Amino acid sequence: MAKQNSDILNYFQKLDRGFFMDELKEFAYMDEAIPIGHEQTISQPSLVLEMTLAIDLQPHSKVLEIGTGSGFQTALLAAFSNSVYTIERIAALHERAKERLEKAGFSNIHFKLDDGSTGWEEHAPYNRIMVTAAAAQVPSELMDQLAIGGKMIIPVGPPLLQELLLLEKDEDGAIHTTVLNEVRFVPLKGKYE
Repeated sequence: MAKQNSDILNYFQKLDRGFFMDELKEFAYMDEAIPIGHEQTISQPSLVLEMTLAIDLQPHSKVLEIGTGSGFQTALLAAFSNSVYTIERIAALHERAKERLEKAGFSNIHFKLDDGSTGWEEHAPYNRIMVTAAAAQVPSELMDQLAIGGKMIIPVGPPLLQELLLLEKDEDGAIHTTVLNEVRFVPLKGKYE
């Protein structure tokens, strides 16, 4: 576990955030959310790292990501898991992220242009689910797609301030919830706005 966290931290420190931005690259070094167009943002690096460490990636993990965005978080997930299924609802962001991540050499990422609020059922269950947009409540479809022993991170709450939740599904299918932080994410569009 400690080795995995150390490897993630080393990879993260070398990952060029500017590579995932088309504009405002001069602000890539700042620990702030930066607009990437279409009313979306690339999250601040410290939060991306916190979420990546908290979700406890394993080499065998099959990960579902809701909100590909720039592909910055996707790169971290893909580098430390077996496969990533990532969904983005905005065509321009979907295309650019796919182009970037393929250029970076990733071959274990599966892309889908769609509303991700109800997940990607055909490839479920997932060991890890990372949601990078704020839901008014935890989508039941995502809980259903989370494997036994799986973990999900999702911001939940009203538009201006949410709780970043870590949800863990135990061997009996019961859900255990931990509040990790208070955050502000763009809204999850679709069924759970």
